[in-house]
Amino acid sequence: MQKASRPTEDSRAEAVRVALTSNLPRKQVASDFGVGFSTLNRWIKQDRRSFEKLANLTGPEREIAQLRKENRLLREEREALK
Repeated sequence: MQKASRPTEDSRAEAVRVALTSNLPRKQVASDFGVGFSTLNRWIKQDRRSFEKLANLTGPEREIAQLRKENRLLREEREALK
């Protein structure tokens, strides 16, 4: 049995974007992206919390947070290529 691959940060972000901006039911979006309904809802909550945190940061703090996120994404991509 093959292990299911973990969703990338890009696919998570796309699923959240579609769920929040389309008129599709969240269950349909979750199914379309091959994730569970509760997983999609958790991603949406996490996305909202991180947006709220970024809104409260000063310019340099915001830049550091964005660079850390980019660094994490690059590490994940590198691991996927190994």
